[in-house]
Amino acid sequence: MSTTLTVDEMHCENCEAAVTEALEGVEGVESASADHEAGEATVEGDADELDLVVAVQDAGYEAEG
Repeated sequence: MSTTLTVDEMHCENCEAAVTEALEGVEGVESASADHEAGEATVEGDADELDLVVAVQDAGYEAEG
């Protein structure tokens, strides 16, 4: 299953890496990627969307499903 989140406050590749790392730490995530230019993160796997949003927020970014 693929989930796309809108992520605000990403400004560079380091931000992308931080968001990707946060998402990959969520149970059920098989892979994750982030794109600061699009303001989105995409997750593959069977993870709860709320858990994904919380992980991104804990990393210091605003996110919504």
